[in-house]
Amino acid sequence: MPPSNAFRWFPLVLTAALLTGCTVVESSPGSTAPVPESGEVGQSADLLSELTVAAPQSMKGYSRDRFPHWRSAGKNCDVRDTVLERDGDKVKLSGCNVVAGTWTSLYDGVVLTSPTKVDIDHMVPLANAWRSGADSWTDDERGDFANDLDRPQLLAVSASSNRSKGDQDPSTWKPAEKSSWCTYAQDWIEVKSFWKLTVTEKEKDSLNEMLGTC
Repeated sequence: MPPSNAFRWFPLVLTAALLTGCTVVESSPGSTAPVPESGEVGQSADLLSELTVAAPQSMKGYSRDRFPHWRSAGKNCDVRDTVLERDGDKVKLSGCNVVAGTWTSLYDGVVLTSPTKVDIDHMVPLANAWRSGADSWTDDERGDFANDLDRPQLLAVSASSNRSKGDQDPSTWKPAEKSSWCTYAQDWIEVKSFWKLTVTEKEKDSLNEMLGTC
């Protein structure tokens, strides 16, 4: 089961939600949720050593619908809008919807200039979470995981890199941008540690390898 304090979810109050009408405005600095910071390398290594190593569980019963997302974040906005605003540069809003901006994909370095070109990736994919312990959670608990803005679980990336990654773990997929390996490994470990998900032996070895690039 995930930790009890993971079941709360505080609605985000975006600056954009205070706007009326559909006027397009530029998001001001500091108005978005801060990007969750990865821990120090040593801390990540310690967390990794504490993760339970286990074989992946069955996908029986899995569906993305068992991880309800995206949750409302006020008015007609949702968690996707929140991540787009948080991760973008010179973001513009219509009401509280993100309509313009620039995003640099961590996975491949691609610069995206339209929110429609951006995917919001789950750092630990939903199917991977199911195989590593989330199958025993309730749908509400899985919804908390799928909408987690307090840890580095949600990230704006290029659609092509997100589709390339799919539901793979670091033993079979790593970002094409090797300079991102350190951050990727730290974030993956932080998410799995908080949500008490298991790792495979090969996954753990690959995470250790990626931490070695820090």
